[in-house]
Amino acid sequence: MSADGQELVIREARSGDLPAIVRLHEADAAIGQGDVWSDQSRPAYEQAFAEIDRHPDHVLYVAEQGGEVVGTLLLSFMPGLTGRGARHAVLRAVQVSADRRSGGIGAQMVAVAEAEAARRGASLCELMSNMRRVDAHRFYERLGYARSHYGFKKRLR
Repeated sequence: MSADGQELVIREARSGDLPAIVRLHEADAAIGQGDVWSDQSRPAYEQAFAEIDRHPDHVLYVAEQGGEVVGTLLLSFMPGLTGRGARHAVLRAVQVSADRRSGGIGAQMVAVAEAEAARRGASLCELMSNMRRVDAHRFYERLGYARSHYGFKKRLR
């Protein structure tokens, strides 16, 4: 429940949530992925959503409050050979609407994702966060996540 009494619902995303999900990412100027919901970009997002939705190792969640999508995250599962074949859960694309941050929404979304990860047998939950998102880093550390690796990426196209 939020301060204004509106219940927070965390559920799997539906295709109708897609514009709101993309707009959450679009609003995140800190990492500038170039996301924008438009007639031109819509087919690419719809294709990506369909692929995520039909894949058993991905779950896209939204946090909804007062009928509005106010947060999202993607939970992905990966098999591994290290750690005696440990299954890993990966939190990706975590976003909470800027005007709703610091109200517990992100922590509740992560808790739901962690519970699902444990239910599916993951022994580790990991994530990467853009170096510029220092507030997010403090948030993840408060939730018990430890800085353990450097992340690298290379654009392929």
